[in-house]
Amino acid sequence: MKVDVLKTDGSKAGRTVDLPETVFGIEPNDHAIYLAVKQYQANQRQGTHKTKEKSEVSGSTRKLHRQKGTGGSRKGSIKNPLYPGGGRIFGPKPRDYSFKLNKKVKDLAKKSALTYKAKDNAIAVVEDFKLDDNKTKNYFQILKNLGVSKSKTLVVVGEADKNLRLASRNVSNSRVTRASDLNTYDILNCKSLLLTEGSLKNFEN
Repeated sequence: MKVDVLKTDGSKAGRTVDLPETVFGIEPNDHAIYLAVKQYQANQRQGTHKTKEKSEVSGSTRKLHRQKGTGGSRKGSIKNPLYPGGGRIFGPKPRDYSFKLNKKVKDLAKKSALTYKAKDNAIAVVEDFKLDDNKTKNYFQILKNLGVSKSKTLVVVGEADKNLRLASRNVSNSRVTRASDLNTYDILNCKSLLLTEGSLKNFEN
């Protein structure tokens, strides 16, 4: 799949790059995508939820009335979950939601997501660029030149650039990531995918 390389001013650089079919042209596997996104979202959960059970609630442990002969149910204490302010039955406890996913499955999911983006013509290749400063307006101007300033955009670079990271963090609908850190959720969560020429080497590898 051949794609024109664009300059940061939005014009064509006069050359094309070949996106490997083994990454951008496979038969997509929807279940692998589902598992990868599920793992990503599970790993984002803190898992610090907690409610107090009967033994943890503050209150008297005095037996409210005798066991038998009242015609009512047995009540051990005011901390009974059936009373307002009592403990919660089987309430949430701190836990770890993360789970393991094989590397081959995650790779298949990323390839499938990239294939969908390629079919939707949502991928653009930009020549490598660096910002001289960390001003947001300079980064936003590049997005504007490429016609993606109003859509949710993911910019994939080969190497980390401090100025680019600082300039992009204040643009709510745009995100910059390294190709080595790319995941399935980020690919699917954007409308436009901008790849720098330097990042393509990671996809080939």
